[in-house]
Amino acid sequence: MDTLAKPLAGLKVIELGTLIAGPFASRLCAEFGAEVIKVESPDGGDPLRKWRKLYEGTSLWWFVQARNKKSLTLNLKHPDGIAILKRLLGEADILIENFRPGVLEKLGLGWDVLHALNPRLVMLRLSGFGQSGPMKDQPGFGAVGESMGGLRYITGFEDRPPVRTGISIGDSIAALWGVIGALMALRHREVNGGEGQVVDVALYEAVFAMMESMVPEFDVFGFIRERTGNIMPGITPSSIHTSADGRHVQIGANGDAIFKRFMLAIDREDLALDPTLASNDGRDARRDELYGVIDRWVGSLPLDQVLAVLTRAEVPASRIYSAEDMFTDPQFIAREMFLQARLPDGKPFRMPGIVPKLSATPGSAEWVGPELGEHNAEVLGALGYDAARIDALRKEGAI
Repeated sequence: MDTLAKPLAGLKVIELGTLIAGPFASRLCAEFGAEVIKVESPDGGDPLRKWRKLYEGTSLWWFVQARNKKSLTLNLKHPDGIAILKRLLGEADILIENFRPGVLEKLGLGWDVLHALNPRLVMLRLSGFGQSGPMKDQPGFGAVGESMGGLRYITGFEDRPPVRTGISIGDSIAALWGVIGALMALRHREVNGGEGQVVDVALYEAVFAMMESMVPEFDVFGFIRERTGNIMPGITPSSIHTSADGRHVQIGANGDAIFKRFMLAIDREDLALDPTLASNDGRDARRDELYGVIDRWVGSLPLDQVLAVLTRAEVPASRIYSAEDMFTDPQFIAREMFLQARLPDGKPFRMPGIVPKLSATPGSAEWVGPELGEHNAEVLGALGYDAARIDALRKEGAI
């Protein structure tokens, strides 16, 4: 049987982005078959190339974030650089950009110009505060979006200042919303006459959209959710506990039947059969008592024994994984969550697998993040530029 094409095969995506939100969105497109051309400044390219742990001068993060992409260097301050970009956009399906609002307009690449150039183009715009409103011109990173969107306020312990998550979660959430919006726009284009449109994603709104019942709880009851550490108020029991050997486990026994199984498994039949604990509201009213019981039980046993009891009782639980834990875990391995790849010098390394899993047309990682301008000749050649013209553009500083 012939191998089916990847689901986004045939789509051309132009990325005008740096660091996290825009490049993560285009990475998802690239993994599922889109041709992604990443436009970078000839002067160093995406700063992500130099972020966090470097291998031979290049970020290991870069090799993952830019996998399956083609790197094209363009000087957007040079008229020929702008001309090349317009030619690319004239035949593209999606433009992904995460500049501050107004930057593309100053380059003569506002939506009115691009829509006239290519009416089918979908423009995904990722920014701190969106393309409208009184804050649109302010700079805004993911950390700011997490703060304004409500996530930072509720993260941490009540007796300490707010804390961040360990990754740039705001940028990544915005990227996911952006890809969803772009695919919706492509579907609209397919069904309703071929016109593209703008997908406008603000980082703070992307985070805000994930904040569950925060808005109606305040509007109806005047309730402001505060930081509560590892527990989830209103959902009991669900928390992190420490075992006798000093390791940590997340236990989520907040389902009615699950709670009963859990208590029976730890020889607390009195609690398992207590009618006041049969539903979540009753358990939440006694959460300090229940967490004390669970803390004492977990703290009396090594983690492996804790997990064995919970597994037999079918209670959702997991030790808190480090990267080292993941590398040897049978579930990660069975799900192919580590892909074998090679760095430019041939050194083998593992990088994250593909999410989501599609049964018929799965995504893949064909190559790691490219060298700066690695695909100049290929991309420009496809636009009709011959070797002499490409060399001239290089000498003129346009690429």
